[in-house]
Amino acid sequence: MRFEQYPFEKLNDLLKDIEPNNELSPINLTIGEPQFQTPQFIQDELCKATHFLNKYPKSAGEQFLKDAQKSFVKKRFGIDLSDEEIIPTFGTREVLFNFPQFLLSDKPSPTMAFTNPFYQIYEGAAIASKAKAIHLNMEKENNFLAKIEPSVLKECDLVIINYPNNPTSASASLKYLTKWVEVALEYDFVLINDECYSEIYIDKKDPSLLEASIEIGNTQFKNILVVNSISKRSSAPSLRSGFIAGDAKILKEYMRYRTYLGSASPLPLQYASAKAWSDEDHVKENRQRYKKNFEIAKEILGITPPNSTFYIWMEVEDDLLITKRLYHEKNLKVLPGSFLSRGEFKSKHIRIALVEDEEKTKEALGRIKEVL
Repeated sequence: MRFEQYPFEKLNDLLKDIEPNNELSPINLTIGEPQFQTPQFIQDELCKATHFLNKYPKSAGEQFLKDAQKSFVKKRFGIDLSDEEIIPTFGTREVLFNFPQFLLSDKPSPTMAFTNPFYQIYEGAAIASKAKAIHLNMEKENNFLAKIEPSVLKECDLVIINYPNNPTSASASLKYLTKWVEVALEYDFVLINDECYSEIYIDKKDPSLLEASIEIGNTQFKNILVVNSISKRSSAPSLRSGFIAGDAKILKEYMRYRTYLGSASPLPLQYASAKAWSDEDHVKENRQRYKKNFEIAKEILGITPPNSTFYIWMEVEDDLLITKRLYHEKNLKVLPGSFLSRGEFKSKHIRIALVEDEEKTKEALGRIKEVL
């Protein structure tokens, strides 16, 4: 298998011969990693559970964690999931990489589509699955919503969409998602929505693909799956707590596959994760932090804040040139949009992750304004 360099490796190569302005402290706005402390009650629960390190965790996840995740889905989306309709996972990156390999393993000539630009693990999964990859381009003119084209989708075995979207910050309406469910059923492909940013919003809650499935009467979630995580929601990426939910028939076989993976979450992490999934107050506090950062961005850069995620997807003349200038002149790192896209579709954007506190955000955006 031959995988593309990861975007951050490409960035290191791009900047390796450039001398940054060392009169300024370095600021890194490239990675979607919240720079706020994981709430203390989650840390305390982790410490309390360390005596469980002498136990093997179940591949299927402990019932208390599954119950906490089902409760989250019920409170957030109004959906009652059965135990058979959800699997706790070791974050979502591993799922997004290994699920396509599981699903497509028996297909003689598999085809997989995903939104473009994208989280690179989708592409890696296609390569590992030996699947033909189709890019669903997200254009500014269409509010960064991938066009639903039956002539393209009818040959697919698996489609991954990502709303709220990384990197464009685009949100999808329930009506738009129902169209995706309808076409997934009509052409009989499996559809996944990566919903890892569903809890980072300013005012309006983003819908789930599961809600869209129920909206059109597909109450058994045939062909429909979602993944979600507490990494962004709880500022706790190291807990590696996520889930995949939806079609119970698919998940039954996928669970059997997972028993061979060795990706079970350690028990102390599961206890801490269950606490995080069960609490909403700390998530509201995080949302206020990101809302304030977007207010700062509006004031300094004049951007219109998106509803969701913590990214600014900023249009520029030359994303590589601007990235190099920001590093050289201002000792500041952003991610070029072209590192997140493929094919004829070339992005003229930079991705700015607003994951720092107010003071550092003001400093960073002020530097960017001076260069732009």
